[in-house]
Amino acid sequence: MKVILKEIGKKYEGREEYTLKDINLEIEDKDFCVILGPSGCGKTTMLRMIAGLNSITEGELLFDGKRVNRIQSKDRDIAMVFQSYALYPHMTVYDNMAFSLSMRKARKDVIHERVLDAARTLQIEEYLYSKPSDISGGQRQRVALGRAIVRNPKLFLMDEPLSNLDAKLREHMRVELVRLHKALQTTTIYVTHDQVEAMTMATKIVLMNDGIIQQVGIPDEFYHKPENIFVATFIGSPTMNLFKGVFDGKVFSDADDIFSIIPNETDLKALKKFAGKDVTVGIRSERFIAKKSEANSFSCKVDVVEMLGKEKLLYAELNNGKEIIISVPGHFKYESGELHNFTFDIDALHFFDTKSGRRIY
Repeated sequence: MKVILKEIGKKYEGREEYTLKDINLEIEDKDFCVILGPSGCGKTTMLRMIAGLNSITEGELLFDGKRVNRIQSKDRDIAMVFQSYALYPHMTVYDNMAFSLSMRKARKDVIHERVLDAARTLQIEEYLYSKPSDISGGQRQRVALGRAIVRNPKLFLMDEPLSNLDAKLREHMRVELVRLHKALQTTTIYVTHDQVEAMTMATKIVLMNDGIIQQVGIPDEFYHKPENIFVATFIGSPTMNLFKGVFDGKVFSDADDIFSIIPNETDLKALKKFAGKDVTVGIRSERFIAKKSEANSFSCKVDVVEMLGKEKLLYAELNNGKEIIISVPGHFKYESGELHNFTFDIDALHFFDTKSGRRIY
C-alpha cells in the first residue's frame, strides 16, 4: 500500500498552536518507514492520524490514491502494534491472536490456519495455550505482532513496540522485525525515538521536530548528509562536534581564533556566497586525525577517557573551555590530563549556515 500525506495539519481543540504542520510525505508500497524524533515532536500523533484514531484538521491522507480522511479505522485495512502490547490477560495467546478474525466472523478453519502460520513465523507455537502473564516481554511482543499478522493487512503501524524490552532483547527483535518485513513485504510505518532502531531497520527515515519534518531519506543520508544542525546533532552517537565561526572567502576561523580550517575545493565552491558570514562547521568524532599539520590543526587536553571496547571516546577540552568528543581505536593509549594534537579530515566536514541552521551545499 502506498501512503501519501498532503499538507497534513493537526490542531487540538482549545489550542492555538499546531501539533503537526504542513506534513508532506510519500511512503511507497513495501517500505519500512521509520518516523523518528524526540518526545513530543508529533510522531505518534501522525501515526494515530494514519490509523484513524485521531482526526485530521487539514490536508489529505491517501491510501493507494484513495482519500481516507473520514474512513473509520476498522475499514482502513491496517493493523497496529502498540507499545504496551494491549493483550487480553484472561485469554490464551491463541485466542489473543485469533480475536480480530473471530470478531469479523471468519471461518474457524481459516482462523486456525492463520494463527498457526503466524505462530510459526514468530516462533511462538509452544506458547499458544499460555496466558500473557506466563510468558516473557519479548514473547508478548511477538504475540502482539502475531495478532497483527493474522489479519493480513495492507499496512502495519507500530508505535514504539520495542521500548519496554531490555537492550539485548531489543537488538534481537530489531533483526526479527527486519526479517518479518522481508518475508511479508507489507508496508510498515514504525514510530520510535531511538535512532539505532531507525538506522538499522528503516528503508526510509522521517525525522521530525516540533511537529515539522526535518529530513526524509535513507539512513546513510542522515549520517553523512544531514540537512540541518538539528539532524546533524540528533543522528549519531556521540553527537556531532560543532564549531561556530566566520568564513572569509578562503578560510574558516572559529569564533575564539583557536584554529582555522582550509576547506577542500568542493566545499570552497559551495561556501563562496557565505564569504564574511557566520558559518558553523560540524565533524563526527571518528573523523579527527591524531597528528599535527601546518593547517587545520589544534591542541586539546584530554579530560575523560571512555572505554567502549573497539573504540575509546576522548572527552577533551580546547583552550577556550569548549568540550569536543574524539573517537579513537580501543587499543590506542590515551590518559586523562594529557595534551594531544589533532587535525581535521577536511573531506568529512559539514558546513551549515549559522543563521538558518541549514546545510550549505
